[in-house]
Amino acid sequence: MGIRFPIAKLLDYADRAESLENDPNPFALVTLAHLQTRATRTDPQARFAAKWRLIQLLFRRGWARQSILDLLYVLDWMMKLPDYLSVQLWQNVANLAQEKKMAYVSSFERIAIEKGMQAGMQQGMQQGEALALQKLLTKRFGAISADTVGKIATASPEQLDAWLDLVLDAPSLSAIFEGTPPSTH
Repeated sequence: MGIRFPIAKLLDYADRAESLENDPNPFALVTLAHLQTRATRTDPQARFAAKWRLIQLLFRRGWARQSILDLLYVLDWMMKLPDYLSVQLWQNVANLAQEKKMAYVSSFERIAIEKGMQAGMQQGMQQGEALALQKLLTKRFGAISADTVGKIATASPEQLDAWLDLVLDAPSLSAIFEGTPPSTH
């Protein structure tokens, strides 16, 4: 006695992009998204273009609002983008929805998306400042300790700004961090 299961290998569909685009089955779109995600894993701009193409295709399908939202979430989960490209993409989606006079993203969802993007951008900027500070300190004073890296990683945005202001004129590494209150971050 045995059990047989049908097997579908997504990579077998790599040469069928056009038929997947024209297939009304939602899984065809998900398969295409998977293939595009693999093909663009090292190129954020190409991923942005592929994701935008898939979203436009999704809107052209004429499906119910909830089906479109569900697939938008799947596409967004599968095809991660850097924050700056995500902001641009969701602006494109909002414009497309307005052009088609379809509010696929409710005002509550739009506000949540905007707040999420703002928080993500703020976190990204803070991480960028921390990395810049580490690079400047290393260039100016040589290798920095793990303790210093940890202090930078847990610093508040205000503290990072203060340290960045000091890094070029400080006579030593310790002078930058002297009198620094513990981080409240």
